[in-house]
Amino acid sequence: MKKKLASVSLLLLALTAGAQNMATTSTKPSVDQEYNKWSIELNGGVNKPTRTMTPGYTTESANFFHGDLGVRYMFSPKFGVKLDVGYDQFKEKKNTPDFESRYVRASLQGVINVGRALNFETWTNTIGILAHGGFGVSQISTETGFGGQDYMAHGIAGITGQIKLSNRVALTGDLTGIVNGRQNWNFDGMGNTTTGSFDGVLLNASVGLTFYLGKNEKHADWVGEEDRISELEKRVDLVETGLLDTDKDGVADLYDLEPNSIAGVAVNTKGQSIDTNQNGVPDELESYLDKTYEKKGSGGATNNTVEELINGGYVNVYFDFNSSKPTNASLSGVDFLVKYLKNNPGKSADIIGYADEIGNSNYNTELSRKRAEAVKKVAVNAGIDASRLNVIANGEDTSVNKSSKEARQIVRRVTFQVK
Repeated sequence: MKKKLASVSLLLLALTAGAQNMATTSTKPSVDQEYNKWSIELNGGVNKPTRTMTPGYTTESANFFHGDLGVRYMFSPKFGVKLDVGYDQFKEKKNTPDFESRYVRASLQGVINVGRALNFETWTNTIGILAHGGFGVSQISTETGFGGQDYMAHGIAGITGQIKLSNRVALTGDLTGIVNGRQNWNFDGMGNTTTGSFDGVLLNASVGLTFYLGKNEKHADWVGEEDRISELEKRVDLVETGLLDTDKDGVADLYDLEPNSIAGVAVNTKGQSIDTNQNGVPDELESYLDKTYEKKGSGGATNNTVEELINGGYVNVYFDFNSSKPTNASLSGVDFLVKYLKNNPGKSADIIGYADEIGNSNYNTELSRKRAEAVKKVAVNAGIDASRLNVIANGEDTSVNKSSKEARQIVRRVTFQVK
């Protein structure tokens, strides 16, 4: 019997490994790594109207207040557009005549990612530069002086320095110049302009934050040539490795849902072992067992052997430290039991939980119970009636070296006894 169990155990372990690999690789991850394209920009700072001002009227060299809010879209890591609105307030300098006026604008601008164009990524991943420029409409309003609104068009250009704080936020510093066309009144609102078609010139200096939107890891601002080369290399690697046939079953790994199927066992077009009666044992392996060992009763050699393996502790479900959630790789152990119970409706099973020796004994006993309950829930959700499953909390397993991390992993488990 021991030799019989040993030989079949090797086959079972190979089968289990294939099932585990199938569970973790059934959905092939995409190598495409798209970047986020949208961002919101919020800035505040100072302004300085350099012309036109009425003689005797002036502002501070750095005049508060300036603010702007923008939305940007990048077509690629190097080029994009943004729509933004700005607000400036002008007030007199000390010891000069009083005035107060406001300037608002809306601008559509093109954006060039200078940092990506110059391959900044070759020496830094946190510093960037954007250049922007475009056109828009604006308005000056005041309650003193001409006491109304002056509407005009403008050209705008600037440069923005960036420091990446995270993949979602960047700190920015911006210097922008604006030239108004057909400005009729000075910025102070006290007199008419006299400089010609392109009259008012305004400088803005500000600091702010850029917030990146989207589901991807990186924004276009920080995607460089090295990232794109890396994506290409991944695609080439996928083609090279995906066309391999690791388990020699005739199905390339790229399309193989069971890339570790047992050698010599027939598979379908997806590389899965053919299991007609869905009992967890491939047909060819089941046929081999029935031919090798005499049939015993109506269940046959296969059912008897599988039951011996389950009761012998060869089928287990494992857990991470202090966790009652089964590891994904070991869920095939539950599947093995479920298929056996479905194939043998007169059978029931004890679900026995264990914990390692780390921590309080009472806590570990409760943890072993939670582990068994978690496995029972999986089996019930898979179609096994709860009345056929009995939970047992066996607490700490003291059979291994307590100081060995690897040994402790083995005893953090749930095992089964079929009855």
